[in-house]
Amino acid sequence: MTTRMLQMLGYTVLAANSPAQAFQLAQEHTADIRLLITDVVMPAMNGRELAEKMLRIYPHLKIMFISGYTADIIAHHGKVDEKANFLQKPFSKHDLAVKIRETLEK
Repeated sequence: MTTRMLQMLGYTVLAANSPAQAFQLAQEHTADIRLLITDVVMPAMNGRELAEKMLRIYPHLKIMFISGYTADIIAHHGKVDEKANFLQKPFSKHDLAVKIRETLEK
């Protein structure tokens, strides 16, 4: 659903089903990647760990986290910094567009 929303907003999307696939796509992609949108809680690797790996390849990459958990619970468990770009699930296409613009402009 998020991929479709992003495409409707005019973004080029490299969609991955796992953190490992996302990292592989990033390594193979020849153009610049400006934004990583990742869930916080995922199997095998959490979103923060994926972001850290991706930043090694793309040091100017902006990171936006999404989750069904609230931001304060996630921050409390050390998964994401309290100041991170965070969007709570469920979200609308408008909410997504606003948060992306805010993240890219930081």
